[in-house]
Amino acid sequence: MSVPTAASSTPESDARQKALPGWLVVLLATSCGLTVANLYYAQPLLEMLRGTFQLQDSTAGLLVTLTQLGYAAGMVFLVPLGDRIENSRLVSVLLTVTALALAVGGFAPTFTVLLVAALVAGTTSVVAQILVPYAADLAPDHLRGAVVGKVMSGLLAGILLSRTVGSLLADVAGWRAVYLVSAALMAVLAVVLRRALPRRAPTSSDSYAELLRSTARMVRVHPQLRRRSLYHACMFAAFSAFWTTISYVLTAAPYHYSQLQVGLFALVGAAGALVAPLAGRLADRGLVHRLTPVTCLVAAATLVGAGLAAHQILVLAAAAVLLDCAVQCSLIFGQHTIYQLDADARARITSVYIATFFVGGAIGSQLGTLAYHLGNWNAVALTAAAFPVVAALAWTTDRTHAGGKRRAAGAG
Repeated sequence: MSVPTAASSTPESDARQKALPGWLVVLLATSCGLTVANLYYAQPLLEMLRGTFQLQDSTAGLLVTLTQLGYAAGMVFLVPLGDRIENSRLVSVLLTVTALALAVGGFAPTFTVLLVAALVAGTTSVVAQILVPYAADLAPDHLRGAVVGKVMSGLLAGILLSRTVGSLLADVAGWRAVYLVSAALMAVLAVVLRRALPRRAPTSSDSYAELLRSTARMVRVHPQLRRRSLYHACMFAAFSAFWTTISYVLTAAPYHYSQLQVGLFALVGAAGALVAPLAGRLADRGLVHRLTPVTCLVAAATLVGAGLAAHQILVLAAAAVLLDCAVQCSLIFGQHTIYQLDADARARITSVYIATFFVGGAIGSQLGTLAYHLGNWNAVALTAAAFPVVAALAWTTDRTHAGGKRRAAGAG
């Protein structure tokens, strides 16, 4: 069984940390963005898919929900392998499967086939969450937050720009082209990463079963992991509820937006990705605990404002940017915290964190869709706003931060 060595250092690890060139950071950020985009292409296409397959709003929303649940499953059962299998090989295999699943989705004759393909693609798109701890492992300790922030800015840009790209491509060539183009990109990425990524020796020799058991142990022994997973699950639920349903709002009265216009609206929201490097620097300065409730309350207030201004497009656009900024800060703060828990188990710790908040995202997507189907946009906004309020209330009972500071002081 592997033994945590978070505080230890070897000449090999020191050299590896110093050898993180700029081009590699850019490649990792781009790869994360292209891969995670697979989870979000469908969000602005729901109206188009509903027409193609003659679906109700709540049924079409299942595509987003199942994709996110697949991602959560991949986090639990695949990402821990990042501590046991050489990363470039694992990444290339997963990307190959993703490419095949997306190709099947592009040619899907029925909505059921599309759902299955999306579930598989979501499960194997966890490549992004193998690459983020990979970058964290290579980065020097004093720059880890900044490096992770830069890689995450690519991932978050992929999340946000995927809606715009999906809308624009669907407007020109139909929704099937979105899946087929992404399949081709994943195939190319599988080859590039297999050749370009520096080899990283596995940090664990445990069996797969023991790896899963040790992942479960991470939840028990790290209260900060439980806390950060809960906080961001709530934030991501709000994020998913907003973005899963906003296309319904924009394509209905009084806007009647085309697919192209929906994509341009999503592009405005993508401006929120610019906050990721700043969030990383704030985390490096030790402000994570203090700023956590701020991000939660900003998200909640933004959603309430969006609910009250459904017919004011500038307010909705501003809300999209502010919500994305708050959610991205929450994500970076959480990752900065959990990556300090056990350097030899970062993939397993990441799997718990991401799986938890993607379950939150799936819940938010489905509840948001149901709220819109049963009520209106105001119901969606209030439902979404409740999640970050829960996170802020949970933060008031957080005593793990003080314990973390005492441990750090003792280590010093």
